[in-house]
Amino acid sequence: MTETSPSIRLIVGLGNPGVQYEDTRHNAGFWYVEQLARSQGVFLQPEKKFSGMTARVLIGGQEVRLLNPTTFMNLSGQAVGAIAAFFKISPESILVVHDELDLPAGVGRLKQGGGHGGHNGLKSIISSLGNNREFLRLRLGIGHPGNSKDVVGYVLTKPSVAERQKIDAVIDEAIRITPDALNGKRAKAVQELHTFLA
Repeated sequence: MTETSPSIRLIVGLGNPGVQYEDTRHNAGFWYVEQLARSQGVFLQPEKKFSGMTARVLIGGQEVRLLNPTTFMNLSGQAVGAIAAFFKISPESILVVHDELDLPAGVGRLKQGGGHGGHNGLKSIISSLGNNREFLRLRLGIGHPGNSKDVVGYVLTKPSVAERQKIDAVIDEAIRITPDALNGKRAKAVQELHTFLA
């Protein structure tokens, strides 16, 4: 991850649509994008051709598209592929924000490229981008239930009040460092996010 990393032109939050899912752990990516939009004074609007809720913001003088797919998680790539093709956005200029079982609640990590780690949203996006994995990821820790058999139920339930406060705190910190992450000061953003403790 060098200071010459390509600038980010699209930020995608991952989650599931519908009120029954909106407060569940799997929707942490949605929470970040919604909070980022609010911090910029804009609202996400439905955009049928991109199968999602979208907005356009200026962050540090740079135009960035925001997208929360309205497909289910395992079809997220449908929305990402459509908007990336329409605006000619390369995978390296996409930031995908998602929940991460392997990090405790309140911890966030930025990472360029990599596999999908069993995350169905990432799996779908990698496939939609022609198996290109080089997009940037913001991993928001949600903790792990301790047993792999319990993962599906765990990600689709609400975090405790204390866990949600920690997740919200790291989202706030991630939003604070977002301009640096987008505009060529990624090493600084990484250092600040990776040393943050909710």
